[in-house]
Amino acid sequence: MALALALAACAPQVTQAPEARPLLEEKAFYPASTGLEWVYVPEGEPISSPPYRMRVEGPAAYEGQEALRFRVFGRGEDRTYFRQVGAFGVRLLGFQEPSARVVFSPPLLEYPPEALLAPGQRWGGSTEVRVELLTPSGREPLAQGTLAYEMEVLEEREVRVPAGTFRIYRIRQTFRDSRSQDIREVWFAPRVGEVRTREGRILVERNFR
Repeated sequence: MALALALAACAPQVTQAPEARPLLEEKAFYPASTGLEWVYVPEGEPISSPPYRMRVEGPAAYEGQEALRFRVFGRGEDRTYFRQVGAFGVRLLGFQEPSARVVFSPPLLEYPPEALLAPGQRWGGSTEVRVELLTPSGREPLAQGTLAYEMEVLEEREVRVPAGTFRIYRIRQTFRDSRSQDIREVWFAPRVGEVRTREGRILVERNFR
């Protein structure tokens, strides 16, 4: 099912990588400069647990559109998200794993412009999801369908996590296809990024300030 594949996490496996150190400066509302990195562990686990990392790897093209690559890896997961960041907010064009590729058409709006991010704010829409298997001979269609989504800012508040204390927006994300509904929660801090991801991972370190 398209929604399940688009949102499922990969099987865990321990990976080791050097710790990120705060070296870079970033002022953007949604940090997206090449080289930025975030380090996460699942909520409830000690910070010494094997981490997940998200890194901005730079410009790319995805389905003929200009995008930025955000690579998430750790514990056997390796997934690259393709986003557009601008005055319109943040759009997700799709993502790719070693064996599969997911495309959202039109792109899914993850975050609105900064001026519109406030408690009570809602946005959403629907998108066609196309899932393809990646094989040595090329791409093979796997699934296709319509995905409806709605984002709602539940509140703005201060939270303390291993990476520090941040003023965040709690955002509920609801996804629906013809068979199921999936509800997630994200904590987003302007000029920091996701303090809690939709997978329930908590920020423990970042390499910028």
